[in-house]
Amino acid sequence: MKIVNIHEAKTHLSRLVDAAARGEPFVIAKAGTPMVKVTAIDAPSHADQRRLGFLKGEISVPADFDEMGREEVERLFEAGP
Repeated sequence: MKIVNIHEAKTHLSRLVDAAARGEPFVIAKAGTPMVKVTAIDAPSHADQRRLGFLKGEISVPADFDEMGREEVERLFEAGP
């Protein structure tokens, strides 16, 4: 994510706001310390975004997962057109 200092943000505010509206959020920093994040109003919130691994520990994959349905798949391929 792009980080801009306050002076640069004031100088290029229109361009930065246009970019944020297109889905390119940015952070405004003061003396190198991030202060605020600027995003589009309709951007999904952190809670709305999909998270990888959110079901970790909730489901299990059977040990024979790679073998499940093997006979049917072989039968379908051997059947021909």
